[in-house]
Amino acid sequence: MPDLTTLDERDYEQLAVAQAHPKHRDPDTWALLTSPQHIEQTRTALNNVHQRTAATLRRRKTEREAFEQECRARGEAGKQDWFASRPEYERWRRGTAGFHQMIQSAISELGKLQRRQNHQSVTQNSGQAAREALRKLSVAVQRHQAAHARAGTMGAQEDYELWQLLDRLTVPYGPGQEATTLRTMLDFYWTDVDVVSPADQAQQVAEKTMRQAPAGRSGQFTGIPRARHVGHDKDLAG
Repeated sequence: MPDLTTLDERDYEQLAVAQAHPKHRDPDTWALLTSPQHIEQTRTALNNVHQRTAATLRRRKTEREAFEQECRARGEAGKQDWFASRPEYERWRRGTAGFHQMIQSAISELGKLQRRQNHQSVTQNSGQAAREALRKLSVAVQRHQAAHARAGTMGAQEDYELWQLLDRLTVPYGPGQEATTLRTMLDFYWTDVDVVSPADQAQQVAEKTMRQAPAGRSGQFTGIPRARHVGHDKDLAG
């Protein structure tokens, strides 16, 4: 496997040309030449070859036209020289034009690969940004629920519906991209793990009870927190 960083411009160009035709490629070398780190350099090298070949074809065509005029000016002998030179020129033209087209095809292939790589990079970055935004949102919801649990207060219906989303919404995770709930992601991957104290355990129990409230809460979750007059045993909420 060549170390592309050690090649000068000429050697890099020769390597790219040698790998340009699909039938002549070494898969590992072509993969290296078309990797995100090197594909732009490879495309530039082949573009330079393509431009030089095009310039050579144009120059030889101009020279050939000038030679034809010269031969015609010399009469019958000149015409014989013109026709005698055609086979060699046509062989060269066909070979050079074929090479030119092969390089053009490789450049087009590189363009498609590069667009695909750019799309994957943008998609990956967008996916990572969206996942991070979801993590921050999940942490905020979890903290909101924890604040209610610590205070010992019951939330409104909207609060329960919000908290339950942590158990209902999933994201793909792991090699198998298995659906994993946001709460599981919070518990195991998105937040630091600390030693659980008795108070933390009590809070977790409260949070579990709170997030299990059904939509259109049952009587267990309805009403307002109980209140008592100071020094009076009457249950005002009863």
